[in-house]
Amino acid sequence: MTTTPAPDPEGTAPHPEPPASGAPGDPDSVPVLADAGGPGVRRFWAVRRIPAALLAAVVLGGAGLLLYDVAAVRAERSAMAWRREFADSLASEPLDSTPVVAGAAVAVLLGVWLLILAATPGLRAVLPMSRRHADVRAGLDREAAALVLRDRAMEVSGVQSVKVRVGRAKAEVRAVSHFRDLDEVRNDVETVLATGVDELGLAHPPALTVRVTRPPKKG
Repeated sequence: MTTTPAPDPEGTAPHPEPPASGAPGDPDSVPVLADAGGPGVRRFWAVRRIPAALLAAVVLGGAGLLLYDVAAVRAERSAMAWRREFADSLASEPLDSTPVVAGAAVAVLLGVWLLILAATPGLRAVLPMSRRHADVRAGLDREAAALVLRDRAMEVSGVQSVKVRVGRAKAEVRAVSHFRDLDEVRNDVETVLATGVDELGLAHPPALTVRVTRPPKKG
């Protein structure tokens, strides 16, 4: 025997049950960017097309020239004059001579430079931002970050002009105040810029260094 629910005497529809925690309709389940954890953030790596292109061109040209000379010798032709002179100079030149030492120093410096380019990320002008998704990476240009912080500092009462220099680990701010106490202006600028740095969303926020001075006297 089945029973049916009695109709509502007030004629109102039954109240829907609240969504469970974590359901799409639950406002508390909306992810918050500030509280969400993300994967590790590393610096951006530079493509370095110019050094790679120059090195490839030099290696390709030298290998092609040497291969052509070797093929000419195998075809019973005389070797190029530059290779004969180079082989004779290597056979007769002492190892401690100035040209040999200079050439070796240049080769070592070039090799060290290439190793540094290969082992360092580069792109020092791009500051990595916090990652909230593994497939999304974002970066902020230093000049853009400095412009944002400068605009925020200009909102402080008493600030006449601001110069901001943003580095990887430090942000140097030099403000000029034409009225108000310098300590009060510096405290206000530090407070405003601390909030501004947090709002930039950088993975490694730079430390603030604020200096406030009076404008130079005229005459």
